[in-house]
Amino acid sequence: MTAGYTGADLFADALESYGVDYVFGNPGTTELPIIESIGTSDLEYILGLHEDIAVGMASGYAQTRRYHAHHDESITPVGVANLHIAPGLAHGLGNLYAAKITGAPLVVTAGNHSTDFRHEEPILSGELVGMAEQFCKWSDEVLDVAALPTMLRRAFRVAMTPPTGPVFLGLPLDVMLAETDAEPERLGPIPNAGGGDPAQLERAADLLAEAENPVLVVGDHVARSGADAVAAAVDLAEATGARVHGEILSSEVDFPTDHDQWVSYIPPNEDLARTLLDTDTVVFAGCSTNTTLTRHEEALVDSETTCIHLSDDDWQVGKNQPADAAIVGDPGLILQGLLERVRERISDATVEERLEHVDAVKAMAEPKLSEMGTGDAEDDPRASKAELVDAMERVAGDAYVVDEGITSKYAMLARWDLAPEQYISNKGGGLGYGLPASVGAAIAESQRDDPRDVVGFIGDGSYLYYPHAIYSAARHGVDLTVVISDNRNYRILKDNTLKLMGGTEDDYAFTGIDFEPAVDFVQNAQSHGARAERVESPDGIERALEDALAREGVDVLDVLVHD
Repeated sequence: MTAGYTGADLFADALESYGVDYVFGNPGTTELPIIESIGTSDLEYILGLHEDIAVGMASGYAQTRRYHAHHDESITPVGVANLHIAPGLAHGLGNLYAAKITGAPLVVTAGNHSTDFRHEEPILSGELVGMAEQFCKWSDEVLDVAALPTMLRRAFRVAMTPPTGPVFLGLPLDVMLAETDAEPERLGPIPNAGGGDPAQLERAADLLAEAENPVLVVGDHVARSGADAVAAAVDLAEATGARVHGEILSSEVDFPTDHDQWVSYIPPNEDLARTLLDTDTVVFAGCSTNTTLTRHEEALVDSETTCIHLSDDDWQVGKNQPADAAIVGDPGLILQGLLERVRERISDATVEERLEHVDAVKAMAEPKLSEMGTGDAEDDPRASKAELVDAMERVAGDAYVVDEGITSKYAMLARWDLAPEQYISNKGGGLGYGLPASVGAAIAESQRDDPRDVVGFIGDGSYLYYPHAIYSAARHGVDLTVVISDNRNYRILKDNTLKLMGGTEDDYAFTGIDFEPAVDFVQNAQSHGARAERVESPDGIERALEDALAREGVDVLDVLVHD
């Protein structure tokens, strides 16, 4: 037994000094010194039964704590996950990818074999740094305990510095067992991305003044920048008379959806996206996923359209469309800087003219939006996705929602007036993020003085990836309600089959797409420690959800829906 102060002890002490409360993980032999040090610290270890669950929980936790940190500077909004060597890291890559796309500030670590033993190629060996680096802002390994304090400090700073995202550190067994007299290094303040190039701000203001019918497309980097950034987007829209949309595959609320100038999220449909982006001037504010799932035949934005790009991520600026004004910096500060400049350039009369056009586009779009999720199964006793979403909004309108509803997503986005800091979703598209992220989000909410109800809105296909995430929630006493939108098939794949290859559903066998026989979600959830109930008709949704929200602990509602 090691009697002295070790690298593992320093690791745990550094996390505590940086304001970390939880480590999400799945343990293995190479992580045992870390697990022991965590166990004797004030940190709480949240067990995931699969490494990808641990990463997903840490990511949902980090996304939610980032909102909390916007209002409390003492909060360190970082999720920490500890995985088990090469296969464990490989297991976690799906949600590490999701964390990258959603910009979750994560510090992901994994144990590794001792540095003087790897030449024998023991089991579980692998090249950890290379495996993780494509999904991380920084990926490295600590090869000497003397480097541990600096590399840990750097990991936290890189994860939290805009644009935020995950980092990876390998922690070899001999480094964690090595004795040291080092101490954690102070973290220091995290800078924002700045207010942007004044010359480009002036140019953007001129272009907005000259526009006929400007469109503001808000992306998730706006919400990540804080409540002030969302407020600045509202102020800029009002000052310019711009029509407002959310980027394709938005995963956060970047603009209040009950605002008069808000029209819709842009769907990942080429024709609809092109229609909504068909104007003379578009401002892309903090966007990162604004394109379709598969190739589009024509450009989503006309080559003659004037484009203004702003983001804290320089890679996104001018990426898919030429930028006539390009501004790199904090989206909130840039939007505020634009607001100050356009006020003196745009008259009230011009704003009124533009708002008339906004009203006309809203009137055109509303019938299409109201149809989302209604389906065409008139004689089916199950709820439509629209009926499910409407019932959820009536009962849990103020709840914090973690969404991986996939084909139910746009019914929720079109029908529910979601407020900023109320909603996160799976931005990356790979299934298996939403349920673990719901658990992490609920843990984060429990740290607030006045926690919100947390509802995980999960498609049946998504739920089946990691149903054992429910065990982590039950084991650790998490208060969480999960609503499964259960149509018993991978509906997105049927829809995409028709888009890619044409024809009707009768033309295809849809091999491997239907869940026949169906999985019993109720028994499954109960086996992992949750209360569970199947809801087979629209009439039962509100009562079941009210009961679930009124109880402490984990509830799973399997709501049957039709397509």
